[in-house]
Amino acid sequence: MAKKLQITLIHSPIGRPENQRKTAFALGLRKLHQTVVRQDTPVIRGMVNRISHLVSVQEVEAE
Repeated sequence: MAKKLQITLIHSPIGRPENQRKTAFALGLRKLHQTVVRQDTPVIRGMVNRISHLVSVQEVEAE
């Protein structure tokens, strides 16, 4: 089974550098406490690492 990441925006990107705001937007995070599920790939891991102080991440099993 492929792993997936459940990513939740827990802090606002307002007032953060533009690259962090665009990274959150690219992950599909538009509102606070919004959760998205993405494939666990090195690209997504890098994006999450860049904004790790703004998000909460959990690994989930793909169904």
